[in-house]
Amino acid sequence: MKVDPRKKFGMNRTGKNTSPLLSKVMVSELEELTNSPPGDSSEIARNRVSMMKDSDGLGSIPVPTTFKGLLKTGVQMLENNHPEVLIDKLGERLAIERTGERIYEGLISKFQADESRVSNVVSLERLQEIHNEERQHFLLPAETIENMGADPTAITPSADVAAMTSMGIVKVLSDPRINFIQSLDAVLVAELSDNDCWKHLIALTTQAGLSDIAAKFEECYKSEQEHLTTIRDWVSRFGLETGLQSQQEVA
Repeated sequence: MKVDPRKKFGMNRTGKNTSPLLSKVMVSELEELTNSPPGDSSEIARNRVSMMKDSDGLGSIPVPTTFKGLLKTGVQMLENNHPEVLIDKLGERLAIERTGERIYEGLISKFQADESRVSNVVSLERLQEIHNEERQHFLLPAETIENMGADPTAITPSADVAAMTSMGIVKVLSDPRINFIQSLDAVLVAELSDNDCWKHLIALTTQAGLSDIAAKFEECYKSEQEHLTTIRDWVSRFGLETGLQSQQEVA
């Protein structure tokens, strides 16, 4: 495997020690340049707390849009099964799996750009398989939401949080400066979150008496565990090979 040229020493000028004289001038004039007002950040913290208390929250759970859906939801509420929580978490799963599909689309592109260096560890077929499974995992919650009489296109509060949380990961996968190996750490974070969310959803559907849906979600969870194992293996193997190459270069 070729050594990634971006992992070698280069002219990185982001640190202050690359220009000691100018750094001293900058530090000596720091107080004048910043001109900080008196006090500390406690007032900012109080304002932040005040704004949180005045907030109406992040959206709401959409009410089912069909009579059948309203009836099902009413029965679930009478049985104290909290269908609104299930709808919220199904919406979250949609957001996560939609992002997962896009993440693997980006990872496939990075593989193609880096193929000569990573193909001895990574299989394009395996990447495409995971991508396709992420798509299937997106379709199942959408179908479940529709069968409950709710709207799968509605953004629930948990879906909104999931979308914001994943923004950093999506940026990594869409940044052309970040190669395949560097992107794997971000994908690992996504897969770890993905696995835990499926476990929670299985518990909710089981509690709601939707054993057939819970069984399908169990299959999705098993697939996601395999995704996690694959990504962990790639991260480990690339980390080991990079370390060995560095030692060889020094020797």
